[in-house]
Amino acid sequence: MRLYENEAKRVFGRMGLTIPKQYGVISSPADLDGLELQFPVMLKSMVMVGGRGKAGGIKKAKDLAEAKALAEEMFGLVIKGYPVETLLVEEVAPEAGACYVGVTTNPANFNLIMMVSASGGVDIEQVALEKPEAILKREIAGNQRELPGEARDAFADFLAEGLDERAGRAALGDAIAKLYATYQAYDCKVAEINPLLVTPEGAAIAADAKVVIDDNALYRQGRLFEMLGITEARHDVSELTPDERRATEAGFKYVDLLPPDAEKDPEKLYVGLVPGGAGYGIFSIDETANVGDRFFDGKVVPVNFMDSGGGPTLARVAEMFHLLMDKPLVDLIVTSRFGGISSCDIFIRGLIQCLRQRHEKGMRMLPVHGRMVGTDLPSAREYLAKAKTETPEPLRDLEIVVGNQKIMADVIKDAVKGGFEFKARAGARA
Repeated sequence: MRLYENEAKRVFGRMGLTIPKQYGVISSPADLDGLELQFPVMLKSMVMVGGRGKAGGIKKAKDLAEAKALAEEMFGLVIKGYPVETLLVEEVAPEAGACYVGVTTNPANFNLIMMVSASGGVDIEQVALEKPEAILKREIAGNQRELPGEARDAFADFLAEGLDERAGRAALGDAIAKLYATYQAYDCKVAEINPLLVTPEGAAIAADAKVVIDDNALYRQGRLFEMLGITEARHDVSELTPDERRATEAGFKYVDLLPPDAEKDPEKLYVGLVPGGAGYGIFSIDETANVGDRFFDGKVVPVNFMDSGGGPTLARVAEMFHLLMDKPLVDLIVTSRFGGISSCDIFIRGLIQCLRQRHEKGMRMLPVHGRMVGTDLPSAREYLAKAKTETPEPLRDLEIVVGNQKIMADVIKDAVKGGFEFKARAGARA
């Protein structure tokens, strides 16, 4: 679960890290009138994505009039698909140098990894690609609660030398140690400061803050939730996309694999997935990509993960298909229902209800290919056959294999082939 910047900074402050003065979080330019501001101030978009500054989501204002004008502009921004709904207002920190400090875990051996770089305020991934020698990275074995002094001093020396700020060495070492302690105290998956500013007086200030807490440890963080006023767990890493929020409200699990503002490559086929359970969901993603790589020159893109949960209602099944058909990126839907707890009969009725509703209302229709096997299969087979006879037009592009006579990998392969053909026909008509 990722914290917003103001929340992460509250955690940092509690752990003894120096942060800029926080004036408040606003929801409209008019809210600035209620804050006791000392100018200049920073206005920072409260969205949980990187690259806010490049997108115009971080601005400095010299007075109230400029702050209101900039806030008006920023509230109209959509950054990587996320609309800006609130702004953090804080003091401007003096800067003589900027660096990066971060902690995470090596998933291979669960040792902690700490990285520092004197190239702060920019994407650390880009630094790693273009100038790897500018990063000092160490594994910290033993999972100590506090950073060993030798490692702290090595990191501080590296940053002080890179910044040419020997006067700030002690403050840098202190900030590095406290970030590490924060990571350990709050069961973090990631803790970062980018940038960590060194002031002309040699102090170190966390000008930005990123904290992601391990979902598996949230039960231990009741006091943190209370301190921050958080009443429930959030999405694992970032804010929910509009489609993820829609799915949550409808009662099923859904994750976008591509950003909301992803541009569609006309040469590729984008496949939405409605699987029969979480395991099938992961398999469907992997096998769709695998089929695309093996047989279609890598031009097949799985769009989402989805899980209906055990025993979904007819309405929930219908909404799963509605969501993907409403998504302009999707060209084709591949589905599978391995009926155990869930019923094949409810599944096929929900799917057909979706198709009939969309056809009746003139809504966007997509081909659906898949397979169903398991609980209530005889009644599902009977209902599907009857529906195709009664309403053939809405079900014209529905291809469901009934039973186990065809493996799912071949279903996906045939579905993708049919999806490319459908796309070509639609393009020719256009």
